[in-house]
Amino acid sequence: MAKIENMRNIAIIAHVDHGKTTIVDSMLKQAGIYRENEQIVEQVMDSNDLERERGITILAKNTAISYKNYRINVVDTPGHADFGGEVERVLKMVDAVLLVVDAYDGPMPQTRFVLRKALEMGLKPIVCINKIDRPDARPNEVVDMVFDLFCELGADDDQLEYPTIFSSGKAGIATRDLKEYEEGKALDFCPLLDEIIEYVPCPEGDVDAPLQLLVSNIDADPYIGRIAVGRIERGTIKQNQQVVVCTYGDDAKRNAKIVKLLRFQGLGKQEITEASVGEIVCVAGIPDINIGDSICDSLTPEPIPFVNIDEPTIAMTFSVNDSPFAGQDG
Repeated sequence: MAKIENMRNIAIIAHVDHGKTTIVDSMLKQAGIYRENEQIVEQVMDSNDLERERGITILAKNTAISYKNYRINVVDTPGHADFGGEVERVLKMVDAVLLVVDAYDGPMPQTRFVLRKALEMGLKPIVCINKIDRPDARPNEVVDMVFDLFCELGADDDQLEYPTIFSSGKAGIATRDLKEYEEGKALDFCPLLDEIIEYVPCPEGDVDAPLQLLVSNIDADPYIGRIAVGRIERGTIKQNQQVVVCTYGDDAKRNAKIVKLLRFQGLGKQEITEASVGEIVCVAGIPDINIGDSICDSLTPEPIPFVNIDEPTIAMTFSVNDSPFAGQDG
């Protein structure tokens, strides 16, 4: 088993409107993604029109940050319970989660939901108490509330040893110690990025084994069509490689070819010729691929079990109106 020392995979989870997307903005700025003369768009990861209108994240999105010779793959997940299935899927791609909690509101319903899923999957957490610049902020109380929630959800001893970061995503500052913020010594977002590098485990896997990649998300491009997004669990994937796609839900297998291979970099994607264990990549050239499918080596196709998504909490039945007043006004 090889360790990919210079890579970290982390998902950001939070209740809606706790500042998760603003934190991603500050991470991108700190990592130098933007040029000095470039116009900076707030909530840049909420690129969908409905997301920008509502001010919430609906679809999980990926970005990658280069910081201190490390590559940090970041997944921005929805913060609303209606889109919890998105969170469950993308947690398969990461090794840790950054739990963002409002410094006044404390843990909310979606905080509980996604944290429970992360703990069940054995992911290591980092807690970020955000919006410490609010006039009504109560970060010390929220720290205790978060710890109580971890205990209530059955976190193990290792998961309870999580680090805590205090931040203001809007102001672009983070610190491990509230006194630094109160004394005006918190100047940038480096403490959060440093904590990710120190605390998040690096990906592990067998680079020489047959390829295994689980499709956890689907993207699209007007030029290259349907794009499968997933993490390489085993082996190496190359451009123009012949592979076998194992369909989720049945035993069907079909041959395919990797026409284009890309990875996330900043706000976009860059084309690469190959990638190995632990990397989150984008695969183009398989038009009918879906979430839950596995891309495998052509000689030894072994599908990866997909996570079971919780059933919806509300069921609706639509039927024909057979009322005696059907079709009448009033």
